[in-house]
Amino acid sequence: MTVYHFTGIKGSGMSSLAQILHDTGYEVQGSDVDKYFFTEEPLKERNIPIFPFDVDNIREGLTIIAGNAFPDDHPELVRAREMGLEVIRYHEFLGSYIDSFVSVAVTGSHGKTSTTGLLAHVLAGYGPTSYLIGDGTGKGDPDAKFFALEACEYKRHFLAYDPDYAIMTNIDFDHPDYFADVDDVFDAFQEMAYKVKKCIIACGDDEQLQRIQANVPVVYYGFSPENDFVAHNLQRSETGTTFDVRVRNEAYQTFHVPQPGDHAVLNALSVISLCKYENIPADIIQERLDSFGGVKRRFTETVIGNRVVIDDYAHHPTEIRATLQSARQKYPGRELVAIFQPHTFSRTAKFMDEFAESLSTADAVYIAEIFGSAREQNGDLKAEDLAEKIGGSRAIHDGEVEQLLAHENAVLLFMGAGDVQKYEKAFTDLVKGGRTA
Repeated sequence: MTVYHFTGIKGSGMSSLAQILHDTGYEVQGSDVDKYFFTEEPLKERNIPIFPFDVDNIREGLTIIAGNAFPDDHPELVRAREMGLEVIRYHEFLGSYIDSFVSVAVTGSHGKTSTTGLLAHVLAGYGPTSYLIGDGTGKGDPDAKFFALEACEYKRHFLAYDPDYAIMTNIDFDHPDYFADVDDVFDAFQEMAYKVKKCIIACGDDEQLQRIQANVPVVYYGFSPENDFVAHNLQRSETGTTFDVRVRNEAYQTFHVPQPGDHAVLNALSVISLCKYENIPADIIQERLDSFGGVKRRFTETVIGNRVVIDDYAHHPTEIRATLQSARQKYPGRELVAIFQPHTFSRTAKFMDEFAESLSTADAVYIAEIFGSAREQNGDLKAEDLAEKIGGSRAIHDGEVEQLLAHENAVLLFMGAGDVQKYEKAFTDLVKGGRTA
């Protein structure tokens, strides 16, 4: 039997794929840097071997799946080619793997992970489903009919997929280290649209997605009455949102999502649209909406005394606005404290004013040190540069979290795609240790 070796197994997509192959009976191992990442936990639970990077990990009989963060001259990949072993990039392997399922690719500049997680949970309530989520969660079902996957637009990697369905949540300018502008992003999504085999389910409230052309039907969802699937009569509360769904001007069903924020309604509506297309009963959809526990690092809440600590992956101005809106809905009247770590120098420089605008909706703002990422280690910007653009905000550096203790009875949102969790952990350790302002 083939043994799969994952070079870069702790990557979010790589970890998920390794879990899927393991669950469906394949022998799996992998290598990565000797540093803790939360994505390794489900690998350890499955007893999947994880080695430090080393050319001696490569041996006869392996098929190498290479993480996209690692170049062709990575020593393990060089050794594999010297030995004549098959080396397959992550997105290329996944593109071939999904062909034997009814595949649903969830893509968009924002909301991919949450929507994929919800979709996988709902589909699994109807029938056997395998899924790959960008938070490092994967599951392989040997009897799976459906395969739900998060499809990332970065470097156009999602063009390796030919899914049956695509859910497109939005098109926004991001990844300025690769894309030139929003038109360049749109071109990537347009190319992706032509690869879909059955139907595209797109957010019709998104100006860019209204331009999408395809060889299959494009079904639109959203709040605007012109959409095919419309959410209306929204009733927002601290326990979530109840809304009616109309399908092509005919009443369909009333649904409730326990997650706060309008973006949670849109995520659910996209899944409802897909399920209606696949004739999945509304009562099953609602039952699964009720039991969905969310995905990792997406509005993950911890209550510590009189404070609420929220961990969220938001790293783009649009995502920050959505996260803060969710917090306002769930915790009305409480102080919102944003602790934001910018992710990559190029993104921070490109969206400096937009970051300042979105963060200004919080009651207090702290800017952590910029996280450079593996592909971009250094830059001229500092946390203070962004903080200066936000009235009353301040920079916060590693080891300076004591100042956050001044916020009693507050909701503290630690946001970012880097290692902002080290600030969160330092703060929660202080609070649990009994420190006060």
